[in-house]
Amino acid sequence: MWDYTDKVKDHFMHPRNVGDIKNPDAEAEVGNINCGDVLKLMLKIDKKTGKITDAKFKTFGCGSAIASSSALTELIIGKTIDEARKITNQQIADFLGGLPREKMHCSVMGMEALQEAIAKYKGEDLKTPDMEEREICHCFQVTEKEIRDVVKKNKLTTLEDVTNFTKAGGACGQCHKEIQNILDEILHVRTKSEGKESKLTNLQKIKLIETVIEEDIRPALQRDGGDIELVDIEHNKVIIKFTGACSMCASRGSTMINFVEKTLKEKVGKEIFLVLETFK
Repeated sequence: MWDYTDKVKDHFMHPRNVGDIKNPDAEAEVGNINCGDVLKLMLKIDKKTGKITDAKFKTFGCGSAIASSSALTELIIGKTIDEARKITNQQIADFLGGLPREKMHCSVMGMEALQEAIAKYKGEDLKTPDMEEREICHCFQVTEKEIRDVVKKNKLTTLEDVTNFTKAGGACGQCHKEIQNILDEILHVRTKSEGKESKLTNLQKIKLIETVIEEDIRPALQRDGGDIELVDIEHNKVIIKFTGACSMCASRGSTMINFVEKTLKEKVGKEIFLVLETFK
């Protein structure tokens, strides 16, 4: 049996801010009724100050889900939306005096609802690259993006951790291999940043190269009107093509070496080298 703190029990037995807000300024619904947890979060926001003046929720789920949702509303009322969106699932758990490891996914659900509500309020594009939208765990409808975000933010290291924080892999187990591959890739980046080394399989290396280009290189180039296309990967040789403003830039050779290749060497491996595809 899990050991719950008195504060978790209090917020479960006497949840704060349950109900509806008529004509909310922001709202979001996350989770899935088939998975056992759903949270609807509604916010009232002062247009002049940007402060959250009221927050209400409705939760279908276990005691930890109700307590986490209640804690979330207490944490965000009175904060500006920019302050509120910085709240992490760990802060929700800490507010409650901690949650059992197996119930951390309840605090993650609260954080995701808050981030989605604020993004909608700000009119931000909620779409993510196709790679990240891909559903990894079909039993609990958990996407690659959700797994990556939770692993990075909470510094998770094991498959069991991922299941505890997202539910992914907690049913049939068919997604375990894919989850482990995502973990291996992220852990490789983390260990390299700490000055350590870890061995990647060829498939993991290819996946990591694609991820670094999508998450680190492409956004930087796009800010200046340029872009990059991954043409092919041959062992340690990465063949790319610059597009947009980068294709016409006279300094694209130095950009490739000084930025793109350097980034790949740092995050994938020092053996990586680039080849720029050219057309006659």
